[in-house]
Amino acid sequence: MRCLIVIPARMGATRFPGKPLVDLLGKPMVQWVVEAAQASGVADRVVVATPDEEIVEACRRFGAEAVLTSHDHPTGTDRIAEVAQQIEAEVYVNVQGDEPLIQASRIAACADPLLSDPEVQMASVFSECPESEYDDPTVVKVVTREDGQALYFSRFAIPFARNPRVSPVKKHVGLYAYRRRPLLEFQSWPMSPLEQAESLEQLRFMHHGVGIQMRPAAGTELAVDTPEQAERVRQLLQERGA
Repeated sequence: MRCLIVIPARMGATRFPGKPLVDLLGKPMVQWVVEAAQASGVADRVVVATPDEEIVEACRRFGAEAVLTSHDHPTGTDRIAEVAQQIEAEVYVNVQGDEPLIQASRIAACADPLLSDPEVQMASVFSECPESEYDDPTVVKVVTREDGQALYFSRFAIPFARNPRVSPVKKHVGLYAYRRRPLLEFQSWPMSPLEQAESLEQLRFMHHGVGIQMRPAAGTELAVDTPEQAERVRQLLQERGA
């Protein structure tokens, strides 16, 4: 298999328990994400990775494939790696299960570097960061080389504006594509010092020499972390006649 899209989802979210199955215009939230992944046109197969039987059953009801994974994963990347141990593919794309408004084109942009160049080991995407989010530590920023290779990710507004900015700050959008080898090796690597400082898993890959190719793509419109955000997504879907 060339490309597998994996959607991690779990019922035990701290701020919004059960959110993958919250109803959004007659569909559970995870179904919206599955349909966007299928519409991206890059995957041979789309699976939901979850530790919860409720999500497996819900996926079966709307015709999606789901695989049970451990409850004990310390990171989302570890959950994707468990799926990679069960299902072999050349490329794995990690699409978060709490983004029902995600655009299929953004998923395709993330996968494209690996599908078009066998030397690329990992990829992700970025958008322009609004100035209002420069100092927000929940918004991750990235700086890149001229060829798009990531140099560093931070919760700080990088690059530091000692002089007037000549280019916009880049906001990291939390999608990843990986080849199988670095994804499986991730579990055996200890947490790196930079990862410990920033609490960003991608820095562990970079610490061990895995380059991350960045592509521009549409920004994250609204991820769902609270019931209030779920209600806002319902309103947006209704406005668009979804």
